[in-house]
Amino acid sequence: MDIQNENIDGGKAFDWGRTSGDYAKFRDIYPEAFYAAILNRGFCISGQKCLDLGTGTGVLPRNLYHAGAQWCGTDISPEQIEQAKQLAAAAGMQIDFRTASAETTDYPDGSFDTVTACQCYWYFDAEKAYPNIARMLRKDGALVLLYMGWLAEEDQIAAASEKLVLQYNPKWTGSGDRRHLISPPEEIADYFEITEQTMFDLPVHFTRENWHGRMRACRGVGASLDAQQLSAWDSDHRRILSEIAPEEFDVLHYAALTVLKRR
Repeated sequence: MDIQNENIDGGKAFDWGRTSGDYAKFRDIYPEAFYAAILNRGFCISGQKCLDLGTGTGVLPRNLYHAGAQWCGTDISPEQIEQAKQLAAAAGMQIDFRTASAETTDYPDGSFDTVTACQCYWYFDAEKAYPNIARMLRKDGALVLLYMGWLAEEDQIAAASEKLVLQYNPKWTGSGDRRHLISPPEEIADYFEITEQTMFDLPVHFTRENWHGRMRACRGVGASLDAQQLSAWDSDHRRILSEIAPEEFDVLHYAALTVLKRR
């Protein structure tokens, strides 16, 4: 399913379904400290029912499953949801995955204690998504927005990979990230109040192959380049990594978390 937004990649179409195989294999990269930041705040634990919007291949619910919450997950891409179902089933996890956007996810009113949205909230139509999320949350329920991104200005390997993506996809807006808090849009005001905003640095460990796959699975590469471009990018990126990267290395990232309580 092609997605186009004039504020993202200059309006260039992208389709997460095209990269769902790589996404399932290479995007499960959040370190334990990332998940601890959620659990230590009392979210997504035993006795709660939780919904993960923009779940992709179900990375968040699968990695938090051990904490005992009951999970549901939705994503606009049917291919991503199919991967999520397969991975959860292989791990013996009971998670309700459905194909739906944040705006059209239609669980009953007051279904959830916590709703999470990780690496996806900027795609939401705020005027439609946030009232729908508030509707599905129980009284005093929480929406937790999450993000983790590499810091190319401080990491040579990330910088080289980012530069190559821009050579193939010059209008890609996923470059140039710097530490910043997650600031929700003004449309939340009638439905939520912000109770916490925080961020912290995280080193994330990769092999060359895993970093290559993680970059290939990003929006600016696997989700938007055509087959010929992707093949050329793949060769160029492998060459660059062979020149500058050891077999294993850490890439400096930062994480951000914003908690919104339903009014």
